Amino acid sequence: MEVNVHHAKTNLSKLIAAVEDGEEVIIARNGKPAVKLVIASPPIRKSRKHLRGSGIGKIWMAEDAFSPETDALIESMFDFNDPDALV
Repeated sequence: MEVNVHHAKTNLSKLIAAVEDGEEVIIARNGKPAVKLVIASPPIRKSRKHLRGSGIGKIWMAEDAFSPETDALIESMFDFNDPDALV
């Protein structure tokens, strides 16, 4: 179905219903097709993985993560003055 802009303005609800029923609706301006009404795709739901707390139980920390030995090891990895210090 092809309608002009004025008809589309006054009957927009009916035109939307027609498109939902599968009919093709084209709105013309000055007798020339300008736009085509189509059904919008349903919005894409975002994954819930981005929510706070979604990593609970998936991340763990070693018992010795903050021990003096671990601190010394990490410090030696970033001590660029002593090339023999790398492990």
